[in-house]
Amino acid sequence: MPYTPPKKILEKYAKVLVNFALGGCKGLKKGEVVYLIAYEYSKPLYAEVTKQILKTGGHVISSYRPNSDHKFNFDRDFYINAQNHQISFFPSKYLRGLIDEIDHSIFIMSDTDMEALKGIDPKKIMARNVALKPYMDWRNKKESEGRFTWTLGLYGTGAMAKEAGLTEKEYWGQIIKACFLDHKDPITKWKSIYKQIDDYRKKLNKLKIDKVHVVGPDADLWIKIGDKRVWNGGGGRNVPSFEIFTSPDWRGTNGWIKFNRPLYRYGNLITGVELEFKDGAVVKSRAKKNEKILKEMIASKNADKIGEFSLTDKRFSNITKFMAETLYDENVGGPEGNTHIALGNSYHDTYDGDPTRVSKKRWAQLGFNDSAIHTDIVSTSPRIVTAYLKNGTQTVIYKDGKFSLDIKDV
Repeated sequence: MPYTPPKKILEKYAKVLVNFALGGCKGLKKGEVVYLIAYEYSKPLYAEVTKQILKTGGHVISSYRPNSDHKFNFDRDFYINAQNHQISFFPSKYLRGLIDEIDHSIFIMSDTDMEALKGIDPKKIMARNVALKPYMDWRNKKESEGRFTWTLGLYGTGAMAKEAGLTEKEYWGQIIKACFLDHKDPITKWKSIYKQIDDYRKKLNKLKIDKVHVVGPDADLWIKIGDKRVWNGGGGRNVPSFEIFTSPDWRGTNGWIKFNRPLYRYGNLITGVELEFKDGAVVKSRAKKNEKILKEMIASKNADKIGEFSLTDKRFSNITKFMAETLYDENVGGPEGNTHIALGNSYHDTYDGDPTRVSKKRWAQLGFNDSAIHTDIVSTSPRIVTAYLKNGTQTVIYKDGKFSLDIKDV
């Protein structure tokens, strides 16, 4: 029988998503509209989130979807049966209206088939991502204008737990600890954690970093941070989220890096990812499993360039297990914390200034990457990250899975 967390846990979870994560950690306001996306397996949490939105005085636009499984695989059926014009179809009027209407979105993930698209031509999958890019562009523009926020949450499933080598109850144990749902007041705990993360974020921004050197047993990578950049973190966009990240100038990425965490993406499992960069672009890529999908993704426009560099301090995260879901694996604590990069699209909220006043040409001049793809790839290997500052000095900012920064003067 599927495991269902206690009602009190789900009520706390819903409050964190609605009354904390939305609005940049300020919570939902009366009269605001939430686009709530969930699958049938997550029905218990979907019900609690709906109730919490209504109790807070918000409005719900619901997208309640069937899960794909071995008997009814809706995603797979689409790619098997859709012709090219159907794969590239973009319902512009509907999606434009949706973006105009909503103030926030909550997406509850609950995968019931971790390799739902196994064997599907990856060209079709990437083509569908490209077709939907205008929707993401509209959403990102509204977010940059301060008129839209979003968050992601996870409802654990038997398929996820099995992939992670855990029982469903053990898997949920990681979710509960990661989201502080075992605390009497999770929101107060989240605010405390985000205050600590923000201290390190401010310190990183004070350093005025020109470039970083990531070194470890499976990495020797140089990343140029770039002009007009800030480090970001928190903000409620993901629950949980402990990372501090920036979107570097993609043109200054050189070296190589390997990733020891499996990547579940595009309905497939990709393992043993290795990347080599030269002058900002991937020149060599390998994977032990599903290398064809990795290479097809990289072949998508500007998906061969870095869009994000991120560090997670192990002192903040209660996630100690592999979770077979990027949302958690990119926030894992454990003995070495984690480092991850994303191939593809940059985040404009890492711009030091008002992003709404930046032209498309100026984004390109600054080295912010633009792509329909944004794929996070994670490693929990030991890493030392040294920052080379614009004043010519250097300092280690990350070692032994934690930030090695003095934050007393923040």
